[in-house]
Amino acid sequence: MSAPDSTRPGGPVRVAAVQAEPRWLDLDAGVAQVVDLVGEAAGNGAQLVAFGETFVPGYPWWIWLDSPAWGMQFVARYAANSMTRDGEHMQRIAAAAGRHGVHVVLGFAERAGGSLYMSQAFIDDTGTVVSVRRKLKPTHVERSVFGEGDGSDVQVHDTKLGRLGALNCWEHFQPLTKYAMYSMGEQIHVASWPSFSVYRGAATALGPEVNTAASRVYAVEGQTFVVAPCSVVGQAAHDLFADTETKRQLLLQGGGFTRIYGPEGSELAEPLPEDAEGILYADLDPALIAIAKSAADPVGHYSRPDVFRLLFNGAPNEVVVTPEQAPARPPVELPEPSDLVPVDAAALERVGRP
Repeated sequence: MSAPDSTRPGGPVRVAAVQAEPRWLDLDAGVAQVVDLVGEAAGNGAQLVAFGETFVPGYPWWIWLDSPAWGMQFVARYAANSMTRDGEHMQRIAAAAGRHGVHVVLGFAERAGGSLYMSQAFIDDTGTVVSVRRKLKPTHVERSVFGEGDGSDVQVHDTKLGRLGALNCWEHFQPLTKYAMYSMGEQIHVASWPSFSVYRGAATALGPEVNTAASRVYAVEGQTFVVAPCSVVGQAAHDLFADTETKRQLLLQGGGFTRIYGPEGSELAEPLPEDAEGILYADLDPALIAIAKSAADPVGHYSRPDVFRLLFNGAPNEVVVTPEQAPARPPVELPEPSDLVPVDAAALERVGRP
């Protein structure tokens, strides 16, 4: 299968990456915040507005701070304030996108039945929810809260802005997931991050240096623009999650490291201070993709499929299927009578005898 053409020329695209503190565990307030930020970004000419991981209703920071027993106080509230993909809250956000004529990629905690997922919604400029994808593998203690996605959640969509895809957080450390995304001809990638606030100075892999580098490497590896929104931890988060000085040191305030990168790794917007709330903007020139691809296209002229290839199962994985949905079994071919080998009954009786 050949990769879609990701070098088609087009006009500049103005993108917006949100750096803000979520309205923690408050679905109605979170949706109102998203609607306001979409309107603000659209008023500044943005055609795409991107939000961090689980921006609604905020990232569940308690999982990194204390025991599961202590964290149980948040579980029911978090579930109740998570969002369904087709409910009234999503429709309010979609209506705002349509009203302002902008595309939105929103990170949110999705409630589906009795389970939660780390999801991203793709909403187009008509207010249509084009798709919702789920994080394939929640990271570390996230798995105590969230379920997994499947191969159908590796998505790149044709839009008026170009081919648009998204991943959450440490999905940018998954080489095979990234390669599958590159193969789909991605032109604009949203890398949604929660905040780089936890275990600062103690766990380098969770910090800003490593994770902003992951976004930047994604841009260079895939020759794609990367819009990387990153949320902020503020006093409201401390009031909710950090009831001791130890927890306040484990989860520092700030952590907002929103970035926008070009397909050759250049930084396209002046960063905000890590504790500041605001929106980063950049104007993307699609011609830069063709220039970057001319040097290195890992799913094209810079690949070696005779040596390495990726086996990718993009099918949805349902827990219950009907017989009509189940894969058909291949027919069993029975041997012809003439192909049967005569059996010596007496020889069989002697098998196992001393």
